[in-house]
Amino acid sequence: MIVTDPWFYVAAVPAVLIYGIGKGGLGGALGIVAVPLMALTIPPVQAAAIMMPILCVMDFFAVREHFHHADRRQLKLMLPGSIIGVTLAGLLMGYASENVLKLLIGSLSLLFCLQYLLNRESKPTRSSGWRGFGRAGFWSLLCGFSSTTIHAGGGPASIYLLPLRLEKVTLIATMAVLFGLINLAKLIPFTVLGKFDTTNMLTALVLIPLAPIGVKLGIWLLHRVSQIWVYRLCYVFLFLSGVKLFADGMISGL
Repeated sequence: MIVTDPWFYVAAVPAVLIYGIGKGGLGGALGIVAVPLMALTIPPVQAAAIMMPILCVMDFFAVREHFHHADRRQLKLMLPGSIIGVTLAGLLMGYASENVLKLLIGSLSLLFCLQYLLNRESKPTRSSGWRGFGRAGFWSLLCGFSSTTIHAGGGPASIYLLPLRLEKVTLIATMAVLFGLINLAKLIPFTVLGKFDTTNMLTALVLIPLAPIGVKLGIWLLHRVSQIWVYRLCYVFLFLSGVKLFADGMISGL
């Protein structure tokens, strides 16, 4: 039995398309709006579970398009921490405070955007050696953890990747491949914890045809928007996701 509430689909259709556009061409932080939109009509946990199979389909199309343009060095630096983050989240789901995590990631995202505004003329960050490995490890661990618990991994990934000032296609490609692998890893804890019931899976199947449409729209935009505007949009979406997470954490904690 699928979700039958028509208002769910009024929210879910644009949510899936927006998430796909982010995966295809405008950065991971854009996807932060998807689960909250769907959660206007169904519980947030159910919304996150419905999105998981759809994300995997999006990842297939995004990775197929972008794989050869991804920065393999950054992926090697970020993957170990990301997988550790997913594993920790799977072990701690039900124990970790979502409100605290939302406040933490929201605050870090807003502070990072403020730093960008104050230092827009600074040179790209190119940390090497243990310092670079440590920086990549910290943000990627937070990325994997927050992606698994609250579907908000785009913020930490953006905080690490944006200062590198990679070429726009390389930036989006690296994010696409990274989250494709993270989402595959997330299937394990989601399955073990019983998130994929019949209703959620059948509802996901109804929405899955929208996944490639959103990704293709994102790819189309990526190749028609300048490098400067791709980065500006990434920072805007990071700021908006930071505001949303911080506000949610504050309101839920009251």
